[in-house]
Amino acid sequence: MTTLTAPFFSSSSLRSRFEAFRAQMSENAAKRKVYFTILKELEQCSPRDLQELRIAPSSIHQIAHEAAYGA
Repeated sequence: MTTLTAPFFSSSSLRSRFEAFRAQMSENAAKRKVYFTILKELEQCSPRDLQELRIAPSSIHQIAHEAAYGA
């Protein structure tokens, strides 16, 4: 009989795995908040403002994504 054990699960307690999961979820929520904040601010800009910033309206989502999650 073959048994597969994952090193991550065998050496860490349930509590530490839960805390790591919770920290990851918190980090993801913070990144989502940054993304949607920037997206909302850019979408509220007029076309003239976007032109002055040299931002194409079609790249607003990409800019917000890069700001929140990195390149």
